[in-house]
Parts: sequence; structure tokens; C-alpha cells
Amino acid sequence: MPTFTYRVRDAQGKIILSTMEADTSKAVRDKLREKNLTIVSITEPKSGLNQDLQLPGFLNEENQTPGLKPVAIFARQMATMIDAGLPLVQSLTILQKQSEHKGLKKILKDIRQNVESGIPFSDALIKFPNVFDRLFINLVKAGEVSGTLDTVLDRVAIFKEKDLALRGKIRGALTYPAIVLVFALGVTYFLLTTIVPQFAKMIKDVNPNASLPGITIFLQVVSDFLLNQTWLLGLIIAALAVAYHYYYKTDQGRHVIDRFKMKAPVFGNLISKASLASFSRTLSLLIKSGVNIIEALDITRGASNNAIVEDALTNAKNAVMQGEQMSQPMTAAVDVFPPMVTSMVAIGEETGGLDTMLDKVADYYEREVDEAVDQLTAAIEPIMIIFLGAIVGVIVAGMFLPMFALIGELSK
Repeated sequence: MPTFTYRVRDAQGKIILSTMEADTSKAVRDKLREKNLTIVSITEPKSGLNQDLQLPGFLNEENQTPGLKPVAIFARQMATMIDAGLPLVQSLTILQKQSEHKGLKKILKDIRQNVESGIPFSDALIKFPNVFDRLFINLVKAGEVSGTLDTVLDRVAIFKEKDLALRGKIRGALTYPAIVLVFALGVTYFLLTTIVPQFAKMIKDVNPNASLPGITIFLQVVSDFLLNQTWLLGLIIAALAVAYHYYYKTDQGRHVIDRFKMKAPVFGNLISKASLASFSRTLSLLIKSGVNIIEALDITRGASNNAIVEDALTNAKNAVMQGEQMSQPMTAAVDVFPPMVTSMVAIGEETGGLDTMLDKVADYYEREVDEAVDQLTAAIEPIMIIFLGAIVGVIVAGMFLPMFALIGELSK
């Protein structure tokens, strides 16, 4: 017997969503009317070609968690629709139909059904923590309480768009060196496993007793290792990756690695500036939307994804809870917050315009990130070219030096 999904309204006006087994939709309708329920909709079960194809694991797009971009688009569209005067449920229905991401479409359907049943929008979002973070949920809750949901969603959309742009810049800065590095490793592997063995065989055939340079002997050892024990190299890389993963899960490991990221040559400056931009923008958005400072610091701390920044914000939060200004412990964390940041925060606390000052800090460091990305791209290009040239040069030298020696002996 097929199972029908129905949505009805009871005598108190409450929306009820449930299912019922019956032979036909007419039978469902009759039973619901006998219970004096007002029918909103009855959905027939899908079958045959109309049934959704459920694929296992990653092949089922409905099970894919939406990334930052679909969530940013959702926030922007919701803000626009609510600002235009559309009811919340109608806005969710439209976005559910229009969403190109099947995973988000499924989530929006569940959210819409929860809102229709009387659950607040923010509580419906809480059920999907992997999609909507604490920042998103708390801002929506603040918007519901203050009656400014459209304004809050617009701020969320702007924040997500800026965050997406910032991540895109950093990803773009890292993409070029990653591609060149992979290409260099591929060329090196090809030369060592294909060309070097052929040259070594040729040299031995011409003069088995030839004295080889140290660089040639080194290349032969590496070539033999790659030809016969590549599996061991793969095992070592996998072991290092697993060790890194579990070490980073420990408190000490996370602090050591996160501190190294912020102090690393070339990339550390970019990571530090991006962290400051994200911290300033997040905290400003929360304060501007009416979230209390302690909760705002706690949410910002959880969104930092860096143990060193988290410690600094925890100290700031504890100071505020004790009635102090948060700029005081921030001043001590000189490895996280430069003097310019703490000075701006202190001025904002004194004047009551902390959110405005934080916005200015975020704008400044976003420009700094742009400049850092440009400088990094300009610096990495010649470095990677030199790196690739050095690898190829060493291999070529190791192959041709014994050839020159042989030619010299044969010419005597």
C-alpha cells in the first residue's frame, strides 16, 4: 500500500505534516476530513521513472553539503525577497524551487516545512550545523527578535560574499605555485625513471669501469629507488599525512602548527592578515546586528579556525566578563593583534563605535591581503622557475658529465 505525505491545519490553525498509508489520495482526503482537519496538500508517492534515483555515497548529490557559495547566494536572495515584502514561507518555497544545488534544495524543503509548522526560522536552521554556522544562526535570531530580518540577512550576505572573495584570493595565490610544483615533480619523476636509467645503461655498455661523478651516482641511487620502491615512498608520504592529521588534533599540535602557519616565510604574512580581516569583519557584523559582546567574541573565536587567535579571543572574552575592556588583553597578544588593531579597538570602546572601527580595520586588512597576494604572486613566479630550472639542471649535469668524461678518454 503506498504512503502519502500530507500537510493539514488543525482547529487551532497549527500546520501538521505527516504520512498515511492508503490505496488512493481520495481515501487519504476522506480520512482527514473525518478528523475535521483542513487539507493544505497531499503528495503522492513517486514510483517508476518518477522516483528519485538514490545513489550511494558521494554520487548522490542530494547528500552533498552546500559550500560557502550556495549559502552566500541563499542569504542574498532571502534578504532581497524579504525586503520586497514576501512572506518567509513563500520566499523559502521560491528558493527551494530555484536552487541548482540539490543538497541545498533538500535542506530548504526541510526548513520550509519546519517554518510552516510554527518553528522559528533560526531554530529550523540549527538542525543543519554543517551548512549554517553559529554566526549565521545567531544573526538570524537577532533579526527575528528585532524585526530586522531583511537587514540582518543582507549583512550576512555581504559578509559571506566578502569571505568568499577573500578565500578566492588566497586560493588563487596558492594555485599557481601548487601547479608548478606538481609539474616539477612530474618532470623530475619522468626524467629519473626513464631518461637516467637509459643513460646509465649506455655509459656502462661503453665503459663498464668508468669512474662516475658523485652527482651521477646520487641520481642513479634515486632512480633505482623510484623504479623499485616507489611503494615505500608512497607509504612514507601516507604515514606523514596520517601523523600530521592526528598530531593536529592534539591541543599541543594544533598550537604548534597554527603558530607556524602565521610565522611561515612567504605565506605567514598573508595568513595573518587574512585572519585579522576575518576577525574584524565577523565581530563587527555580530555587534552591529545586536548580539551581545560576550556571545559575539565566543562566536568569533569559534569561527577563527586558528588556536592562537582562539586563545587571544578567549582572554578578551574573559576580560569583558570581568568588566574590563577587551582591548587590554588584546594588547598583550602582540603575535596576533598589531598595535594598530588594538588602538582602533580601544578607540571604538571609548567612543561607543566599536563596530565602525572594526569595519575600518577589516577594510584595511582586506586591502593588505590584496597587496600581499599581488606581491606573493610576483615573488613566487621567479622562485618556482628557478626551482624547476635547478632540478632539471642537476639531472642534466648528472647525465652529461660522465658523457663528457667518456668522450675525453676516447679522444686520447
